[in-house]
Amino acid sequence: MRNVDAAGLGIGDDHPPRIMGVLNVSAESPYDPSVYDDPGEAAEYVDEELIGEGADIVDIGLESANKDLDVLSAEQELDRLDTAVETLESTSGDAVWSIETRYHEVADEALSRGFDMVNDICGFADPEMPRVCREHDAAVSKMASPSDLERPGAIEDVDEIYEALSMNGFTDKTILDPAFGGWSVEKTHADDRETFRRLREFRGYGRPLLVSINRKSFLKTIAGRTTEEALPVSLAATSMAVERGAHVVRTHDVAETRDAALVGAEFTRDRVRSGRDAGDTTVEELDVTTVREAERHLARLAADRSVAGDAVARTYELRGLTDEAVGALRAATAEPGVAAAFALAGSDAPEAASRPSATDGGAPDRAGDGGSGLLVGTPAGLSAVRSAVSDVSGALGDALEPIADTPR
Repeated sequence: MRNVDAAGLGIGDDHPPRIMGVLNVSAESPYDPSVYDDPGEAAEYVDEELIGEGADIVDIGLESANKDLDVLSAEQELDRLDTAVETLESTSGDAVWSIETRYHEVADEALSRGFDMVNDICGFADPEMPRVCREHDAAVSKMASPSDLERPGAIEDVDEIYEALSMNGFTDKTILDPAFGGWSVEKTHADDRETFRRLREFRGYGRPLLVSINRKSFLKTIAGRTTEEALPVSLAATSMAVERGAHVVRTHDVAETRDAALVGAEFTRDRVRSGRDAGDTTVEELDVTTVREAERHLARLAADRSVAGDAVARTYELRGLTDEAVGALRAATAEPGVAAAFALAGSDAPEAASRPSATDGGAPDRAGDGGSGLLVGTPAGLSAVRSAVSDVSGALGDALEPIADTPR
């Protein structure tokens, strides 16, 4: 995983989760507590409510990205930039300053006047944006979007979201944002929830991830909460997002989100990472739990994606097994080259050696009204097991069918 240096702030797996606090200088923005048009008042808000409560990054929005509002031109955004710059200059706290825009002209001007980072809500739909960020050596958050400057984030299909993130390439300091929220009429809460479930997949490009999930509708509708009541669901999702690999969390609720992010970071998977000295061979265990996630990393390296199905292991507990089913599973997993294994419950107990098994004509231990055990294997191995046992036990084959039909 590539780490990004954003004006001295490290972002990535080697660093703690970073909190991006939000300030809007657009009267049309929907969340009133973050909206200011007076630089002095805005600076006070930044010092007390954002930096003072733990924000590492301050992200200033010049316009609302609400799909129901007219899109401002680059010139109109530039007219509002003075307020943002004056706010930056009036703030005493220390943070990385990010400008939210879709236009390279605005990014260029903001970076020239003291901003450190760009939050591109149209994900390089302006093809000049990466050039500007490279010239300023600036970090840039790139949100998944169509190649249309008037449609930020308006992608529904998760696979298309992943592909959109690569539009017009990456800079060395690109951070990826899969774009949660109602950016288009067609995008549903189910689409956002599927994107969240598959969050680890977006690590497949090997770059840090940013999530903007604060009080979003796809979360608050789960609990039946209004925007004002939705902080608890946002915090629950924040911990989950960080545990799943997010590195930056964009929020209006800085102090609470920071705490939730630290909890998520505490319980992330411990992964092997070694050989950091110059000249050493390095080893990094990837944050992969599904075949699809593995395929993303293979695609990044232009490697054979088919090997993912032979490498990612799944584990299933089976209950209610008949003697016939136990024998079939043992026989199927004993076949040479089958990447799967079956372990019968109680088989490691001291008395197990003298106890007859189903394959010996005896009866296995029972759990409830049948035996139990664990079946472990790769999707390909499990599919082979299912095919083999179907010839012996149709009931067991039917029970394993969902495993064979959902290899990812």
